[in-house]
Amino acid sequence: MSNDQQTHNEPAASQTGAAAANPAAHVAAAQQQPHHHEHHGHALAGILGPAFVAAVAYVDPGNVAANITSGARYGYLLVWVLVLANAMSVLIQYQSAKLGIVTGKSLPELLGERMSDAGRFMFFMQAEVIAIATDLAEVIGGAIALNLLFGLPLFVGGLVIGAISTVLLWFQGGRTHRLFEKIVIALLLVITFGFIFGLFIAPPNPLAVLGGLVPRFGGSDSVLMATSMLGATVMPHAIYLHSTLVNDHYGPGEKKPTVPQLLHGSKIDVAWALLLAGSVNVCLLIIAANSLYGMTGTDTIEGAQRAIVSVLGPVVGTIFSIGLLASSLSSTSVGTYAGSEIMHGLLRIKAPMWACRIVTLVPALIVLWFAPNPTMALVIGQVILSIGIPFAIIPLLRYTHDRTLMGRYADGTVKHVIFIAVAALIVALNVLLIALTILGK
Repeated sequence: MSNDQQTHNEPAASQTGAAAANPAAHVAAAQQQPHHHEHHGHALAGILGPAFVAAVAYVDPGNVAANITSGARYGYLLVWVLVLANAMSVLIQYQSAKLGIVTGKSLPELLGERMSDAGRFMFFMQAEVIAIATDLAEVIGGAIALNLLFGLPLFVGGLVIGAISTVLLWFQGGRTHRLFEKIVIALLLVITFGFIFGLFIAPPNPLAVLGGLVPRFGGSDSVLMATSMLGATVMPHAIYLHSTLVNDHYGPGEKKPTVPQLLHGSKIDVAWALLLAGSVNVCLLIIAANSLYGMTGTDTIEGAQRAIVSVLGPVVGTIFSIGLLASSLSSTSVGTYAGSEIMHGLLRIKAPMWACRIVTLVPALIVLWFAPNPTMALVIGQVILSIGIPFAIIPLLRYTHDRTLMGRYADGTVKHVIFIAVAALIVALNVLLIALTILGK
C-alpha cells in the first residue's frame, strides 16, 4: 500500500478500532447516517471490483491444467469437486474481505502486529516461497500460450510475460487503482470467453453433467485428482490479498461507504466473481470430459491444446490459447501485487513493485531455461502451494472470530463452526496431497 493510501486508510482503521472498543457506538453512528435509496445502486456498483481481482487466482494456468486432466481422465466424475471447492472459496474470500473492511488493515498487517520479529521473518519466508511457486505456474502457462500462438521459445515467452505484467502493475495503487481493477476484470472476461467457447462448438449432454454433481470416486487415482483439484482451488495469496483490495479500492481522499454497506456490497462482489471463476473451471472440465475423454497426452497444457485442435478445430484451439495467455498475465500481476502486500504487512518494507516482480519472475525463467518438461513444474508448484494454505486460512479463522478485533462483526458460533469445518477439510486434503506426492503416488 502506498503512503498516500496508508494515510487515507488511517481514519478507517481508527474508526474500526473504535468499533472494536465500542461496537454499539459504531453501529449507532452507522445507523444514523442517511441512506439515499435512489443512489443505492450507484453505491453498490462503486463497491464491486476487489473480488474479481482476487478471483483471477482461481483461473490461473495451474487450475487450467488440473481441470483439463481431470475431465480427460475421468469424464464428468469430479464435477462435484469443483462445485464444492468453489462454495468453500466463496466463504473464505468473503471472510478475508470482511476482515479488511472492518479493521481497515490487511491480514498480513494484522499478522505483523501480533508476531515477534523472528516470527514475522519466518512467516514472510514461507509466504514468499508460496508466491514464487504460484508465479511459476502463471509465467510457465503464459510462456506456453505464447509458444502455441506465435512459436516463441518458452524462455523468451517468459520474458515477454514478465515485461507485460510489470507494465500492468504500474496502474496498481493510488488514483489509477480502479483502472488496474478494470484491466484485470477485462482479462477475466477474455479468460471466460477463451475457455468456454469450446462448449458452443460441441455442447455436452446435460444429463451427464448433472450426473457429475453426485459425490463419488472411481478408484484411488481419482481421489488423488480430487484432492489436487480442491487444493489448487483455494489460493493462499488470494486470501492475503483480498483483505488489502477492499481498502485499496478507494483512492486517496475518496469517501468510503459505511461498514454495513461495504459488507453487503462485498457479499455480492464475492458471489458474482467466484460464480464466474467457478463456471470457467467447471466448463474446462466439461469440455475435456465431452471432447477429450480417454485421449492420451492431455496431461500437459500443450497436449491438451493439440487435442482441442484435433477434435474441435484450430479456431477453438487458438481461442483457448488466448484465454490461457490472459489467465497468465492477470494472475501473475495479481500474484506479484499480493507478494508486495505480504512484504509490506509482515516486514514493514514497501519495496517497489518491479523489485517484487523480479523476485518471483527469476525462478520461473530459470525453470523455463533448464526444465525439459515445464508442465511438471506446474504440478510441483501446486504441491508447494498446498503447504502455504494453513498459514493463511488458520489466522483468518481466528481473527474473524476475535471480538476485540472485529467488534459486533465478529463471526457468530454457527458461522465459526462452519468455517472451522471448511478449514479443517482443506488443510487435511492438502496434507494428504503432500503425503501422496512424497510417496510417489
